[in-house]
Amino acid sequence: MKLIQQVKRRMGSGNSSDDKKQADSKKKSPASSAPTKRQQSADEMAANNNGILPKLNEVPLSERTALFRRKIIDCQTVYNFSKDTQQQEKEAKRQTLLEMVEYVNNTRNAFQESVMQEVVNMVAANIFRSLPRRDDLRGDDPDDEEPNLEKSWPHLQFVYEFFLRFVVSNDVDPKVAKKFVDQTFMLKWLELFDTDDPRERDYLKTVLHRVYGKFMSLRSFIRRGIQHTFFKVIYESEYHSGVSELLEILGSIISGFALPLKEEHKDFLTKALIPLHKVRSLGSFHQQLSYCMGQYVDKDLSLAYDVIASMLRFWPVGTTSKQVIFLNMLEETLELTQPPEFLKMQEMLFRRIGSCISSPQFQVAERTLFLWNNDYLVKLINQHRAGIFPMIIGPLYVNSQSHWNQAVHGLSFSVLKLLMDADASLFETCTTKQRQETSEEEGKEGARKGKWKQLADNIDEKLGKGSSVCC
Repeated sequence: MKLIQQVKRRMGSGNSSDDKKQADSKKKSPASSAPTKRQQSADEMAANNNGILPKLNEVPLSERTALFRRKIIDCQTVYNFSKDTQQQEKEAKRQTLLEMVEYVNNTRNAFQESVMQEVVNMVAANIFRSLPRRDDLRGDDPDDEEPNLEKSWPHLQFVYEFFLRFVVSNDVDPKVAKKFVDQTFMLKWLELFDTDDPRERDYLKTVLHRVYGKFMSLRSFIRRGIQHTFFKVIYESEYHSGVSELLEILGSIISGFALPLKEEHKDFLTKALIPLHKVRSLGSFHQQLSYCMGQYVDKDLSLAYDVIASMLRFWPVGTTSKQVIFLNMLEETLELTQPPEFLKMQEMLFRRIGSCISSPQFQVAERTLFLWNNDYLVKLINQHRAGIFPMIIGPLYVNSQSHWNQAVHGLSFSVLKLLMDADASLFETCTTKQRQETSEEEGKEGARKGKWKQLADNIDEKLGKGSSVCC
């Protein structure tokens, strides 16, 4: 009995000792084995923060890609900025977009293939939308030139910035990304260029230029998409907000064309670019269009004839500002024109210049006379003076005699002096011929007026006899 009691006492003391050790270990275990905030999973942290996702730099590296993907998916939610509701949610999304932009700026391999589809989906959900009609934007004042800024720009800005980082990232392989950035995506992208917000058009232009440079398989499609946009402007709408930005991109594209130019590139010039000269809204993009024309002529000098001949065919009538624009563009193209092409076009060109010299609109006449300030053009004119002087001395002579504007009057005298100094004998011959033609014209005019006076006198005489008989 004593032996059994001793064994029980020993077993009891052992159990109590083990229990004490286990209790001590339990007391120590929470402090020693509990993970720190950085070691917690993203899901646990989101649960602790009432569903709000943690910052990307607050989770372990192994979980950042998954958290990054979840944030991208969350940003696919689009809010209505025409109402002042959900301000807290809007600000949270803006902060998330800003965080993601900073994250991809400072992280290598942020754009893994597993997140590419969500990136494209998020961008598409935010930016692809139906644009308001221009009539709705302008309201009762169609001539209002103030741009209507996009109300959702606080979000759109960071969406565009995020996608720009995606496109330019060295970690994004275009062979992989082209599965997501496809033709359908780019077609919708091109449609956004009609937005009235210049800030958005600037991002659209920058990103499209980068996409064109990186995605070789999309280049031909992008050019066709731009061409289709120009067709709509030429033959349908007459106005498009993004023509100047598209022409800027195109100017850079043309400068990279290989020589000799392909037929498809020449077709783009003749079918899409040259007809833009006749569009009513030319004043909003004429500088960019002139640059594209110059790039084409610089690539192929023979195209100067096609460009200038088309401009003369589309020459505006009765619109002073547009005629001045045409004269500016004409001079820029003529500076790139070589003597063989100049000789082919000189007759139709200087008949138009002659009519502009004698224009009663002084801005047109003055801008035309300023062409003689261009040394290269003066050189070309002097080289072909036998055919050119007879076409322009007449209008210059008329201006020097009777133009109502003093500035045009003085400039005409100055140009006449330049022509006389270039070839005195030819100038004298042309002047003599002009005087004869003027004298003959005055004689014809006098005879015409005399016939009208005689006819009027005969009618008065008949009416007078008739009235006397009646009385």
